[in-house]
Amino acid sequence: MSVEVRPFGIACNLKCPYCYQHPMRDAGNIARRYDLEAMKAALEAEGQPFGLFGGEALLMPLDDLEELIAWGTARFGSVSIQTNASLMTERHIELFKRYKVGVGISLDGPDELNDSRWAGDLQKTREATARSHRALYQLLVEANAGNLPHPSLIVTLHRGNASEERLPKLLDWILDLDSRGLRYLNLHPLEVDHPLVAARLALGADELLEAFLKVAALMPRLSNLRHILPFADIIALLRGDDTSTTCTTAACDPWTTPAVRGVEGDGTRTNCGRTNKDGIDWFKAEQAGYERQIALYYTPQEWGGCKGCRFFYACKGECPGTGFNGDWRNRSEHCRVWYGLYEHFERMLMQVGERPVSVSPRRADVEQALINAWVTGRRASVTQILKELGSGSRPPQPAYDATTGHGDSPHVDVHGDSGHGDYHADSWGTVRGHKVLGVAPVGKVVARPDAAS
Repeated sequence: MSVEVRPFGIACNLKCPYCYQHPMRDAGNIARRYDLEAMKAALEAEGQPFGLFGGEALLMPLDDLEELIAWGTARFGSVSIQTNASLMTERHIELFKRYKVGVGISLDGPDELNDSRWAGDLQKTREATARSHRALYQLLVEANAGNLPHPSLIVTLHRGNASEERLPKLLDWILDLDSRGLRYLNLHPLEVDHPLVAARLALGADELLEAFLKVAALMPRLSNLRHILPFADIIALLRGDDTSTTCTTAACDPWTTPAVRGVEGDGTRTNCGRTNKDGIDWFKAEQAGYERQIALYYTPQEWGGCKGCRFFYACKGECPGTGFNGDWRNRSEHCRVWYGLYEHFERMLMQVGERPVSVSPRRADVEQALINAWVTGRRASVTQILKELGSGSRPPQPAYDATTGHGDSPHVDVHGDSGHGDYHADSWGTVRGHKVLGVAPVGKVVARPDAAS
C-alpha cells in the first residue's frame, strides 16, 4: 500500500488532454488551498512513508514543500514525489538531495513528442518540455554521483510520440536516457476518458501493441535500464510471482483501492483517482469487495468479461479505471494489448524451457483459489497459492493478504499519472538471448508452475 498526499488536489500547471483526472476538473473539484497541519495529522494516522502527488506537487511553495518533506523524512524515513518537472529548479534539486527524495517524472519524450503536455501555447509547451528535460538530466547526474536516489520515468504512449513516424525518435530518446544512467521506466497506455482525445491521440490496439514491442526489442541494447514496466510485471506474473508486481494486476476494488490511500490538502483521506470517472473523489468504503473480478471471471468476453482467458489469473481484468466505456465493471479497454504482451513473453519463456502458469495444469487450481478468496472479500497471492499447491495441499482457503504498491518512484510506492508501482529489481534475466528487465535470471525462478505440477 502507498500513501499519496495531494496538497492542491488535482490542480496542475499543464493541461494534458489525456489526463485521467479531467472528469474531476470538469466537475470543478479542484482544491485552491491546503493546510499543512491537517495533512500531517492525516499522514500521522496513516503511519507510513508517503509520496507527494497531484495534479502537480511542485505548485507547493518551496518553504512549505521543504517543511513537509523534512517532517516526513524525520517521521517515516523517506519521502518521494511525482512531478512533470517543468517547475523544477536548482533549489528543488538541492532540497531533494538534502533529504534523499525519490523523484518520479512524467514526460512523453523530447520536443514535439511531448506536445500533448500542453502549457497554453506551442512556445510555452516546448519551453516547459525543455525545463523538464534539464531537470531529468540533472537528477540523473546527481543520482549517478550518489547524491540522491535514481529517478524513475513515466511515458504515456499515444499518437503524439509512438505513431509509426514518431516512434523511432522515442526509441532513440530511451537509448539516450539509458546511456545517461536511467534505471526505471514505466510505459503507460493512454487512457481514453473523452471521445475527442480518442480521435486525436489514441493509438489503435495493434499500433499500441507494436509500440510496446518495439521498446521491448531495445532490451538487449540497454545497460542501465534495469526495470521496465509493464514488461517486468508480465514476466513475473507468467512465472507465478506476484510478490512485487504493481496494483493494476492486483484485483483492485474501485471502492477501496487498497494499493493507494490518498491524503488531500485539507487532510481528507481518499481513494486512488483513476476510477473517478464521474468527477467525484469518493471516500473509501469500509470493506473491500471483489465483485468486479468474480463477475469478469464468469462473464463471456463478448459481453465485456474475461471468461476463458488463460491470462486472467495474472491480469484480472487490469485496472478498473481503464474499463471499457469508463465502466469499471468491464475488463480493460487495453485488453488486446495486454493479451498480446502476455502472449509475446509467454512464447519467450517457453522457448527456454520454462512453463508459465498460463499453460500449466495448475492454472485452473490457481483460478479457483483466487475465486475462493474473493467470494469472502479477501485478497489472495498467486505466489502463495502455487507454494501450497506445490506442497501437495488442497487449493488454499482465502487466508492470504497481498499488499501491492502503486507508484513509479523507486522509493515509496506512489501512484497516479506516475502510474502504479515499481519494485525496481536490480537483476537481469535472460530469455533466449534477450535481456529481460527486473526479473530473476532463468533457473532462479520463484514458484515456477511446472515445479508444482
